[in-house]
Amino acid sequence: MTDDPPAAIVIDGVSHSYGERPVLREISLTITERRVGIVGANGSGKSTLARLFNGLVLPDSGAVRVHGLDTRRSAKQVRRLVGFVFTDPDRQILMPTVAEDIELSLSRRSLDRQTRTAKVAQVLERFGLAGHADQPAHLLSGGQKQLLALATVLVTEPAVVVADEPTTLLDLRNARMLRQAFAALHTQLVIVTHDLDLVDDADRVIVLDDGRVVADDVPSVALSTYRRLMT
Repeated sequence: MTDDPPAAIVIDGVSHSYGERPVLREISLTITERRVGIVGANGSGKSTLARLFNGLVLPDSGAVRVHGLDTRRSAKQVRRLVGFVFTDPDRQILMPTVAEDIELSLSRRSLDRQTRTAKVAQVLERFGLAGHADQPAHLLSGGQKQLLALATVLVTEPAVVVADEPTTLLDLRNARMLRQAFAALHTQLVIVTHDLDLVDDADRVIVLDDGRVVADDVPSVALSTYRRLMT
């Protein structure tokens, strides 16, 4: 049993290495805020940290718990709780059409056809993709693809969404579109990013450097620390 808050992500003394290269060093965090940013230079460990949250990466030492579930022992349940949006949406788009791709996300749930169709229609409307339902997914713009990737995650109603560098491949207009979509979410959201504008209104920003947390504060304070590190 743990004394974790019931809706928390808990990183408890976690270290992780790739071969001989350490990427995370004894990190401990408890994340309860609705919107959290994680920033750091390339190689700082931020993407590895994000992948801990749904068991894509398991720690070499320490433990990760999501809503009380250990990612090592309860991987399947954790992945139902935590949706992951990758940098490149083409990694998540698997089906020929937009609607089919969203419906695929529901295929493992015991839903009748009518319910699945209704859920797909609702999420398409929510993200401005209703007019593209039968369109080949690969013909969408970059921003629309990223919105589709987010839609395929949210249609499963996760408790947490983790987005890893979601604006890296987007132009300014599409990045703004995605920011608006994030702002409208009521789900707990963790954003890993180099785009500081994307997290300047977060509840909390965590700064990593060389696998360690070097700042953990409100955006104005944490991002100032990050900017100093970069100079």
